[in-house]
Amino acid sequence: MTVSPEAAPHSPQSDPEDFLRQLGGSWHWALGFALATLIPGILVLVWPDETLHILAVIIGLQLLVAGGFRFVTAFAHSGDQGGSRLAGILIAMAAFLAGVLVLRHPMQTIGALSLIVGVFWLLTGVLTAYVAIADRALVQRGLLFALGALGTVAGIVVLCFPVDSAVALTRLLGLWLVLLGVFEVVMALALRSATRRATGSTTA
Repeated sequence: MTVSPEAAPHSPQSDPEDFLRQLGGSWHWALGFALATLIPGILVLVWPDETLHILAVIIGLQLLVAGGFRFVTAFAHSGDQGGSRLAGILIAMAAFLAGVLVLRHPMQTIGALSLIVGVFWLLTGVLTAYVAIADRALVQRGLLFALGALGTVAGIVVLCFPVDSAVALTRLLGLWLVLLGVFEVVMALALRSATRRATGSTTA
């Protein structure tokens, strides 16, 4: 989730909220979040014959890590324009909850895993699109809205087109994670470019 470059001050802050705002608003953090999505997707696709148990562990860990990234990124919003910070925290909580549910029962059925992941992607996709619309201070709002739309579509596909084998579910989840991860890498690079332009303007 990209934020305005002004939301990431370059001087160290002693206040925890200021520290989280600076960290969550940096393009390095955005890139780390992108890699945390992309790498599990690649792992899932590289091992298409893995068991449902291994798939559940990988997806569960990815959701927990994503929750941590989302929580910090939520503080990068200056103020609470349109409830964007609250929406970001809700996304983080949903990721933590989904990750715990997946890891709590790693031997669950294919249908249960599809339901948890599908609901999470649908919910976070809608909330991400809302943040892109409501917060005018965001950098690359169009890209963020497209990311939200992509997540929404991913959730709908997983929920509406149930799969009957672990291999099919593995390929589906892996493909979506890779697509989302690539999109998030593009957003991180866009944030880096915007941050450098803002820094150059300030220096000039």
